[in-house]
Amino acid sequence: MNTNAQFENERTLIILKPDAVQRSLIGEIMKRIERTGLKFVAFKFGLATEDQLVRHYNKDEKWFLEKGTRILNDRTTHNLPIEKDALGYGKEIIDSIVKFMTAGPVLMMVVEGNESVAVVKKLVGATEPKTSDVGTIRGDYTVDSYDHSSVQSRAVRNLVHCSESPEEASREIAVWFKPEEILKYRIVQEQILYDVNLDGILE
Repeated sequence: MNTNAQFENERTLIILKPDAVQRSLIGEIMKRIERTGLKFVAFKFGLATEDQLVRHYNKDEKWFLEKGTRILNDRTTHNLPIEKDALGYGKEIIDSIVKFMTAGPVLMMVVEGNESVAVVKKLVGATEPKTSDVGTIRGDYTVDSYDHSSVQSRAVRNLVHCSESPEEASREIAVWFKPEEILKYRIVQEQILYDVNLDGILE
């Protein structure tokens, strides 16, 4: 196995959601990603379909129960009526995400480079903007919270989707891109990032 390639060619999926597009944050978010040294290898701008989103999120009953329980707790805290069980509220999350993600165009991107999944997750920040650190994309550019979105029965507006793991990235990328749509090319800065001895810099 080429150990260098294992790190340097790691890919992750990023989706700029309708709120990022509508707030004209595409360039700002891309700039933050690009400045790290990661390389864009595929782009696609358009409307997501319900089928793509269901395959993309790929959630199981455990996830539905966990998220639904959080919603039940939120509704209890805010003295709101309880109209379904935890599983029902959990499944409603995906319905609300599909509604949100199909409301307008999104930008799908594949990014490649050393530890790309971890680097992008660090840049993007925690899923909930309210608790995301200052300096992250979600922490700096939006104010939404689980409580607010739960009370309004909608998806949290957190600007960006990014893959959670290299395995998830591979699965998600296949939902949005064909293999031939992902480019293989070299950028000059890779010599600085990856060449062990910085060969050829001095003349």
